[in-house]
Amino acid sequence: MSSKEPVAVLTIAISSRALFDLEDSHALFEREGIERYADFQREREDDVLEPGIAFPLVRKLLALNEGAPPEAPRVEVILLSRNSADTGLRIFNSIQHHGLAISRATFTSGEPTWPYVRPFGAHLFLSANPDSVRQALANGVAAASILPERPKPGRAPNEQIRIAFDGDAVIFGDEGERVSREGGIAAFHAHEIERAREPLSGGPFRAFLSALHDLQAAYPAGEAAPIRTALVTARSAPAHERVIRTLREWGVRLDEALFLGGRAKGPFLEAFGADIFFDDSLHNIDSARQHVLAGHVPHGVSNP
Repeated sequence: MSSKEPVAVLTIAISSRALFDLEDSHALFEREGIERYADFQREREDDVLEPGIAFPLVRKLLALNEGAPPEAPRVEVILLSRNSADTGLRIFNSIQHHGLAISRATFTSGEPTWPYVRPFGAHLFLSANPDSVRQALANGVAAASILPERPKPGRAPNEQIRIAFDGDAVIFGDEGERVSREGGIAAFHAHEIERAREPLSGGPFRAFLSALHDLQAAYPAGEAAPIRTALVTARSAPAHERVIRTLREWGVRLDEALFLGGRAKGPFLEAFGADIFFDDSLHNIDSARQHVLAGHVPHGVSNP
């Protein structure tokens, strides 16, 4: 770490179904109801749950706490679960077995978990429940829905945490997408050229990006840095300038910027080695999730 310590803790809230493989249990719940589900979990509370879709990302994030004092972690992960405390015992047993430093949790016995995201001060909420994600976004928290299916094996895992973002309706507002939908690509380019020196408005992930940048800035830059970020956008020249100037205005650095001009994002995300990618478009998510973990951000004009 550099002399810029201490930094504010980066706080991630995650659902139990995103952290662990609970798909068989979830299917049983949908088929036979809560009582059968509760019996199933109690009968197996000493059986360790297998890692879920977001488990590798969580493990990498928590590894950033190595060398930090226990009372001042760099990253904290909060578990939010619709299980009861009783059925959640299996989840905590699995957390301990896998050596994850997760100590704070909320078990709601079937009630929504999203109201607890803000009190915990979470910068990001990851869940397999789209309704919870929409509610969190509506309440001003960066949130994404991650599907519990794994991408095909790609490049060898990297020790760096690599996080990629779409631009419009994720980091930025959805103004550009609205113009494009209403007037087409030519109108969009004219709109962006005219406003090239006018910063874009912030989208639902602006605060999370800033918090991630603050943590990233606490480490020396370069190949040895533990976090690497990328903007992966369908924009292309001449719509690039406004993006670059906006990030400069915000004082936020992204390590890579890919202006793809509508090309499928999945292969580029695999080349980058993304641990997770956030996008508002289900079309882009379908491309991305074949290669990397993809979080759908149901925000903006693409998600009425």
